[in-house]
Amino acid sequence: MKIAVTARCPDLDSEVDPRFGRAAYILIVDSKTLDFEALDNNENLNAFKGAGIQAAGMVSKKGAEVLLTGFCGPNAFRTLQAAKIGVANGAGGSVRKSLQAYLDGNLPLSDKENAEGHW
Repeated sequence: MKIAVTARCPDLDSEVDPRFGRAAYILIVDSKTLDFEALDNNENLNAFKGAGIQAAGMVSKKGAEVLLTGFCGPNAFRTLQAAKIGVANGAGGSVRKSLQAYLDGNLPLSDKENAEGHW
């Protein structure tokens, strides 16, 4: 399974970036092998608006089935739901630890956004 995780740096030991749309990087991780691709999200980092929707499109194009992040706004959440991508809000610590928490069932999927838009 491909899992997207927001990150401050482009590696598995990076801290999770709490902001989905404006995260510095989004890692697309193979849950079995932990091989990953780091997507530079710099273009959305300073976007006036629509950062979450653009980031959601990027995650969808890479085939992710789940997103782990700290906070996800309403527009991004709806876009991810439409693309059939589950969202686990409240991720924190390192990317590696958040992945393990999700795989162990300790970071459940959310049923709604947990941030206001344009955060």
